Amino acid sequence: MKHSIQFISKILIVLVVPLFLIAKVYQLDLEQSLDRAMEQSYRMRTLREDLNQAEFQLKVATHMFRTNVEMNFTLPDYTETIQQFQDSLGTYYTYLKQSTYEGNLTINQPLPTDGNLYIRAGVYTLQDFHRERTDAKLSTRIGFTQPLEAFFTYNSLKASLEEAELEYERQQKQLDRAKLDMEYRITNAFFQLVKSRERKKISKQALKNQQEAYDLALNKYKAGVIPEVQALQMEVDLGEAQNSYETNRSRAREVANDFKQLLDIALSDSVDLSYDLQYQVVYVDKSKAVDLALQNRLEIQEQKINKRLAKLEIKRRKVNGQITGNISGYYDFQGVDRDKIHPAYSELFQGAYENLTDRPGNRGVALTLSIPVWDWGVNEARVEAARSRLRQAEYAVRNEKVNVKKDVIATVDQLRTSLNNLKLLEKNVKVAEKSYNISKKRFANGDISSQELALERDRLNKTHISHLEAFINYKLSLADLKRKTFYDFKKDKSIL
Repeated sequence: MKHSIQFISKILIVLVVPLFLIAKVYQLDLEQSLDRAMEQSYRMRTLREDLNQAEFQLKVATHMFRTNVEMNFTLPDYTETIQQFQDSLGTYYTYLKQSTYEGNLTINQPLPTDGNLYIRAGVYTLQDFHRERTDAKLSTRIGFTQPLEAFFTYNSLKASLEEAELEYERQQKQLDRAKLDMEYRITNAFFQLVKSRERKKISKQALKNQQEAYDLALNKYKAGVIPEVQALQMEVDLGEAQNSYETNRSRAREVANDFKQLLDIALSDSVDLSYDLQYQVVYVDKSKAVDLALQNRLEIQEQKINKRLAKLEIKRRKVNGQITGNISGYYDFQGVDRDKIHPAYSELFQGAYENLTDRPGNRGVALTLSIPVWDWGVNEARVEAARSRLRQAEYAVRNEKVNVKKDVIATVDQLRTSLNNLKLLEKNVKVAEKSYNISKKRFANGDISSQELALERDRLNKTHISHLEAFINYKLSLADLKRKTFYDFKKDKSIL
């Protein structure tokens, strides 16, 4: 017998110990659960990447105002072909064999007026193998361009920056809202798990109380104090209490698995929750909550962003139907030289430089205008479509404001109701516990029947469950108000 017990013990150790080595136990409170969910959530990761993209696009739009430098090279451009020439004597053909090398350095400075100021310096050589000569050219130019419509209607550079800022703001607000939605979702899941475990405790305590009552009733029946029917009723009630406990235990496992899945925890692992059923009384000013919601809610802010984008679109469309123009000008120096097919390049460029210093500078200025005459109303239709989208955004803003006000007012009322109910049920729990203890003594003394004791037990259980439900509703109402106003009334601070 002793050897059999030792053998079974070894088998159990071999089977059970690996499970303890593999399975993990997670000690989690609400804050830790939120942190883990924020890290593991696919949606949060996606939104953070969207925000990164918007941030880089904003960086692009901002840096478009800065000086940029560009270098271009042609190394080489080689051509062998037949070229046609035509003059008053007729048409003739010549063999063309050339090689071109070129390099340019351009410094651009965008102007806030949507124009551009630039300096360009270049080196150019052309080797003509057919004529056995090499041409060289040095050039330096300073110039500018300026669209006229930027002064009156539409500045594309500033519009691009504003659009990038609006998109970044939109993505930031979406991320903030997603964080709050995730926080509420995890808070709800956390307290659902708390509720399932507390209900299991309540049903276990109810089972214990019913077992004590059944034992007492059985002894009284054996002593002939109560009739058999009361003892049998106690036995039925004991079975119901046992069934209720098993149901709540199964439900607690099911809710725990849902919670693990939400936090990306293996179902084979365990979760040990850290919580208490104490609460902080939070009084919320309804007007303040409404004002904060109107100021911060994504639905309203997004429609306002759409309004600003629609206004930019109207300006963009109007430009296509208006007179547009461009002013440009330049001043440059050029120097050229020519030598044999395989020259000494130092001498060749020295000659080009001397020619550049001797030659007077070149200059030029141009004004170009584009005047739309007739397009069958195409552009006007586009402008009206943009105006229609602007009106839609204005309607949406007004409608969202009403929806937000209604939503926040209802949530604040729900919070107050939950708090008042919680305070009332706290007193009811104390009264119900005291009443049940008195009823147990009265049943033991034979003053009341088993049915009356069962009614007191049911009342106690329902009171505990109602108090638990009120506590969960109060906590969730606070979390719901937080995500709807972007304000933590418990800590009295904004979360933005």
